[in-house]
Amino acid sequence: MKQILTFLMILLLFVLCAAAQTAGSDSIPQRQLDEIVIEAPRVIRKADMDVYHPSRSAVDNSKNGMQLLNNLMIPTLTVNDALGSIQAAGQSVQVRINGRPASVDQVRNLLPQTVKRVEWIDNPGLRYGGANYVLNFIVANPEAGGSLMTMARPALNQAWGFYMADAKFNVGRSQWEAGANFKLTDNLKTHRDYTETFTFADGSSLTRDETSRSGVIDNSMGNLWASYNYIKPDTTVFVAEFGFYKKFTDKFLYNGLLSMSDGSDDILLTDSHGDKGDTPALSLYWQQNFAGRQTLVVDFSSSFYFGRTYSDYLEQLPGVSGYLTDIHTDIRDRNQAYAVEADYIKNWRNSRFTAGASYTANRNRSEYLSLGGQVFHQRQDKVYFFAEYFQRLGKWTATAGMGVQYTDFLFKESGRGNHSWSPRPQATITYALDQNHNFRLNFTSWQSTPSLAETNVVPQQLDGFQWRVGNQNLRTANSYMLTFRYGFNLPRVAGSFGVRAFTSPNAITPLLYWDSDRLITTYENSRGLQNLSFFLAPQIDIIPGWLQASGYLQYRMERMRGTAYTHTSNAWSGNASIQLMHWGFVLSGQYVRAQRDLWGEKISWGENINIIELSYNWRRWQFGAGIIMPFGEYDQGSRSLSRFNRNEQHMRLDMRMPYLTVSYNLQWGRQKHGAQKLVNSEASADRSTAGGR
Repeated sequence: MKQILTFLMILLLFVLCAAAQTAGSDSIPQRQLDEIVIEAPRVIRKADMDVYHPSRSAVDNSKNGMQLLNNLMIPTLTVNDALGSIQAAGQSVQVRINGRPASVDQVRNLLPQTVKRVEWIDNPGLRYGGANYVLNFIVANPEAGGSLMTMARPALNQAWGFYMADAKFNVGRSQWEAGANFKLTDNLKTHRDYTETFTFADGSSLTRDETSRSGVIDNSMGNLWASYNYIKPDTTVFVAEFGFYKKFTDKFLYNGLLSMSDGSDDILLTDSHGDKGDTPALSLYWQQNFAGRQTLVVDFSSSFYFGRTYSDYLEQLPGVSGYLTDIHTDIRDRNQAYAVEADYIKNWRNSRFTAGASYTANRNRSEYLSLGGQVFHQRQDKVYFFAEYFQRLGKWTATAGMGVQYTDFLFKESGRGNHSWSPRPQATITYALDQNHNFRLNFTSWQSTPSLAETNVVPQQLDGFQWRVGNQNLRTANSYMLTFRYGFNLPRVAGSFGVRAFTSPNAITPLLYWDSDRLITTYENSRGLQNLSFFLAPQIDIIPGWLQASGYLQYRMERMRGTAYTHTSNAWSGNASIQLMHWGFVLSGQYVRAQRDLWGEKISWGENINIIELSYNWRRWQFGAGIIMPFGEYDQGSRSLSRFNRNEQHMRLDMRMPYLTVSYNLQWGRQKHGAQKLVNSEASADRSTAGGR
């Protein structure tokens, strides 16, 4: 905590120093037809998004889309090329390329020279399906007949690394692409700090302290992809994409020694869980432009998951054969997902109307090999309609819309299920005081349907005390968020400050209760979660063209209420990045303090991490070296606040890893412009969750 506060104090000092300077801003003039914009260093603030235009130095010092995004130093964003993640304020970011959702791997495959601008949308409209944030890369390929991108990033002291290759070819109006990548994590050493106190129904209690003996993580996966684009300029776009994702292994194994507060003998513990499987996916996209600035878009996607999820939990007295507790869970999934979406868009000079409909179907089949091969089926269907209107009136802009979602799910074996209609209103008002200051008020809402794991009624034993059972009576949960944001542009400084209020009055959360001598974890529609956040996100040109910094600081207050409990949590979180670029060299540093999330009766946090990297660009090559976690200790964990089971867990990894990076890019010939998809349906096959503490 002291590290991030010190860093952010230095960051704020740079803000004050930069603001005091009288030098003019290095703005990029942009001409936007029928649009009021605000000019700022590398950023144009529009009514519904911030637009970042990559500088020449940012492009020249990048060899893929992730590196370019990191070089843009967008406040709020936490971009980690080494670990392959993009987050904002501790939340997920919906990434898009030319308007269609994409993966981090697809962002990596972008040639930096093809990225014309990056659109940062922190108040996504109804067409984005409840996304927290949207990051849209607008790409137009250069006049070349093809391109080849390769990268290798091995660690020097661990079996860890990332490797990829991607090639694009063009024939007439067609473009073909093929590529593959592989992420290696093999036998990475780990341990966990864990202590728990069980309070039984009669008021007695037992504390178990776990002393780590050993542990490993295996997490290796690969991707293959191929795509075909047909583009008739200003008329027709057709895209077909095929992908195959394989998780070779995702295993977590812990060995520990349990010490009991009642004076009984220590217990040897083995806790192992993981999954592996294959996910082929296919998507088809068609866009047709008509006279009168009208567009019709239809998109279809599907995915299939064939995999296995397992969990093994063993308790044994030292020197004694046989086990005190011997739990095995083995689930084989064969799940399908289909989605289709159609949108109509009509543009006028100062307004825009968008309407659409989508249908998503999930068909899940789970075979419990550890229960004699019992088979369970779940069907889930979602239908979504929306209409949205955007209007510009001088310095004011307004967007208002309404979405309606119908959800229906059924469990074949029991004949039980649920269905509901849920409205999804949304509105945004923006006022531009002048070219350097604007204000935005945004209200949004969305729904969350129960997952396969939350509704699975098959009892799963977690350890000697604990079991998990799903709840088939869960209802779709509603969430509402109101955000006020002030955007500012000062000499050498740009950023935003704001406050965000969130509530989910019937959030789906875990619920613990005793049933005889078993502590059961099930799920309920709770009495609600509310939180209030204050945030500051500056971007600073310390030495224009050479040294820049960005950061995000958030303070959040939360209250969670469920059956027989009320919990509160207040916590700081944020990230800070600094970057020096000159003579082809890029030196960067990043520090992240993960957001603390209160959900049900648990506070959990992601990775507290820091990274330092130095790279050098020479012609088509890039050579780099870095180190993950040069300072401090890797920490990811949770703390339970339940009166029945209070525990705290910290997962520690041997993450102090130096690594090397070698990249090579090649372009040749003549090439047409890339396809620009405006919408994309999403079909993600669900998967089971095995037991595990």
